[in-house]
Amino acid sequence: MNDDQAALSQFSGLARLFPLPNVVLFSHVIQPLHIFEPPYRQLTADALDSDQLICMVLLQPGAEGESDEKPPVFSIACLGRILDHQRLPDGRFNLLLRGLSRARILKEVEQLKLYRCARLELLEDTGQPGSGMARKLRRMLGERVRPWLPAENPIVQQFEKLFKSELPLSGLTDLMGFVLPLPVEAKQALLEELDVEDRVKLLIHHLETSEPEKAEPSKSVKFPPDFSPN
Repeated sequence: MNDDQAALSQFSGLARLFPLPNVVLFSHVIQPLHIFEPPYRQLTADALDSDQLICMVLLQPGAEGESDEKPPVFSIACLGRILDHQRLPDGRFNLLLRGLSRARILKEVEQLKLYRCARLELLEDTGQPGSGMARKLRRMLGERVRPWLPAENPIVQQFEKLFKSELPLSGLTDLMGFVLPLPVEAKQALLEELDVEDRVKLLIHHLETSEPEKAEPSKSVKFPPDFSPN
């Protein structure tokens, strides 16, 4: 049992919530985070002192500017584990957070902290395609991804290796959804889709019906992505 599996097997069901307006974490991908706001400094310190788990969740549209102490969030999130961290002298943190599992937020829990906590239900993938369909979807996804990659860039070779690797289709789809410059709403839709075959088809649909240059300008393709500030 590796560290990620151990963290999931020992998960109590109660998690610290880290809501952001522009970051969707997926299972098995790594998100760099720069932590500077007091609530999330406290959250990070508490996580490092205990199970090292943080639940990344997307704020509902328009919630970022609300004065409400608990702006609304989506119910499907991703539980992650701190893979590495740097504690800065002024109390800020740099983190590498690896996604472990999709999760459903069941109920927020009141507690005497600056940050939010909730009871989670961990979610598993469903609808695994057969080997023939998996190969077909993998090929189709590779074809649709290429126009989204910068020409004559070493990143193209990295992506080619990924599609030829033994990385499961579910993991490959999550990785593509994470690193490609899709609108955040599309990323959230991919996170919410538990059926692997439907998830791949949904990503292919987004890639076919959207133009790379119309995605968020700040989300240019980069692998791995830059640090995201809280």
